[in-house]
Parts: sequence; structure tokens; C-alpha cells
Amino acid sequence: MNGRTGVSRRLKNHLLTIMVIAATMVSLLPLVDIIWTVTAKGLAALSWKLFTTVTVGVAGGLANAITGTILLVALALVFAAPLGIAGGLYLSEFGSKRLGWFLRQAADILTGVPSIVLGYFGYVTMVIWLGWGFSLLAGSITLTIIMVPYIMRSAEIAMSRVPHTWREASLALGATHPTTAFRIVLRGGIPGILTGVIIAVGRAMGETAPLIYTAAWSNYMPTGSLIHSPVGYLTYAVWNFINEPFASAHALAYAAALILILMVLAFNIVGRLLVGRRAL
Repeated sequence: MNGRTGVSRRLKNHLLTIMVIAATMVSLLPLVDIIWTVTAKGLAALSWKLFTTVTVGVAGGLANAITGTILLVALALVFAAPLGIAGGLYLSEFGSKRLGWFLRQAADILTGVPSIVLGYFGYVTMVIWLGWGFSLLAGSITLTIIMVPYIMRSAEIAMSRVPHTWREASLALGATHPTTAFRIVLRGGIPGILTGVIIAVGRAMGETAPLIYTAAWSNYMPTGSLIHSPVGYLTYAVWNFINEPFASAHALAYAAALILILMVLAFNIVGRLLVGRRAL
């Protein structure tokens, strides 16, 4: 009986393992198909002209959209990273108080709010009420609102996992609580913090709806003005041009999608390399 039971268990284990592998492969097929399609058609559309000329109607290049995407995400990261990391540090070290509970609830609620709602909020407050118009600053602040919760919660989790003995050792050597938080806890949580930043940047790069309401679109290169100047960005090219009945528009859409994927991948690789060098 024991031998038959053991064989039966092994057969069930092998069967379930095969089923899990098959289910995983089936679920990955759409992702592989999308990546393959975007890569193949995007590579066919890439050219030097694409990076050096601006969009003209549904043709031309994507220099304006690439530059606008970098500016929007970079400015949003300048705002979001300090706020998110500071919030995560506060929650990790002092989050047991009522303010900590409120910040966690606010962050969790913001991650669940549809981005188009945040875009409309940015349109009403910044574009209309403050009078900034469609602009780089309005788009970046809207992306900041989207990014901060991811960075803050990831930073809190990363710094909460720093061994408590490190804190005790620092305090025992005479360091103050703020010094321990900034010099020991913050440094110990850098890998996890970076993961949150990468997720937030990837989310920001893939947004379209909030930027339509705040940054609009422009066929021209960014002027350098923070307000009263619409900005082009890659996700608009993907969203808008793929629906046009022109081959040139489809080529721009696939090229923009491929460039977005490569930008996110490059940011991931650079971030991991920086953390690896710091760890050494």
C-alpha cells in the first residue's frame, strides 16, 4: 500500500507540475506575441531620421516625442523620488502613529485611482485653475502623483527589512535616531527603493490618458518653458497613430512602442548596475 501510495503521489506531482508549466506558457503567449510584433515592426521602422526630425502630421520622426518623454519623466522623478523616499523612511521609522496610517491609506488609494481621473484632476487644477495651460510642468506633476505611492510603499518595505540589530548597533555607538535612519536604514534599503523607483518610472513612461489632459501634444520640440507650452510624448504616438489608416502612422506607432520598451529596459539595467557597484 505504501509503495502504491508513493507512486500515486509522484504521478500527481508530475501531472500538476506539467499543468502549471503548460498554464504558464499559455499565459505568456500573448506577451511574447506582443513583444515579437512590436520588435519586428518597430525595428523595420527605425532610422536615423526618426531620432533627428519632428513629427509632421502622421509622418516624419519622433524627436519631439522622445525628448518630451524624457523631460516629463525626468522632471516627475525629480519631484517623486525625494517625496516617496522621505515618506517611506517616515513610515518605516515612525509609521505606527496616526499620520503613518493616513499616509498608507492615501498611498494605497492613489494606486487604485484610474490614471485618467488623475489627469482630469490635473486639467482642472493646473491647466485651468492655476492657468498653466497644457505644459511640461502640469504633465510632470500629474505623473508625480502617480509615481509617489509606488516609491513610498516600496521604500517603506525595503527599509522595514533592514535588520533591527543594525539600528541598535548604531544607537549603541551614540548615533541619534535621525542619523541612524538616514545613514543606516536608508542605505540598507537602497536595492528595494530602487525597485520601487524602476516600477514607478515604468508606470509613468506608459501613461497616456493623464498626459492628454495636462501635456496635450505638440509636433514641435519642447521650448524649455515649464508652462503654456504643450509637449509631445511617445505614448501619444502609439495610442493615436496606430488608429490612423496610413502606413507611415503605423510605422511611427510601432517605432514609438519599441523605443519605450528599450528606454524602460535601459533604465532597469543602469539602475541595477549602479546598485551593484554601490554594494561592492
